[in-house]
Amino acid sequence: MSKNYETLGNLKVGSFIIIDNEPCRIVEISKAKTGKHGSAKATVTAVGLFSKSKKVLVAPVDSQVEVPIIEKRIGRIIADLGDRLQVMDVENFEVFEVSKDIIDESIRDKLSVDQEIEYWQVMNARLIIRPR
Repeated sequence: MSKNYETLGNLKVGSFIIIDNEPCRIVEISKAKTGKHGSAKATVTAVGLFSKSKKVLVAPVDSQVEVPIIEKRIGRIIADLGDRLQVMDVENFEVFEVSKDIIDESIRDKLSVDQEIEYWQVMNARLIIRPR
């Protein structure tokens, strides 16, 4: 299971939400009360964790939305394959590759072979978050 459900009105800036089947970090939320027969609506602006693209969701604040389950794990970079890094999980010794394209530019240059990193496993994909 890689996702849960949450009431849209409970989410805050910095929370995570799934929009268009991509996990996203919320960067802005605005709530507006509609006419006397309507319910309050929320406009959520979020940025995709993997695509880095901006996504917008408009829905009633009492609606249920999908939120990703994020597993925070520790790994060690064992090889630099040019456009990808090969990483080994330090607990279960699983080896996998992470594309450099999805790693935030601010940390990409700080990563090196034999370095421990924190990575997140989100919806069957992995993202390097920071060096340790």
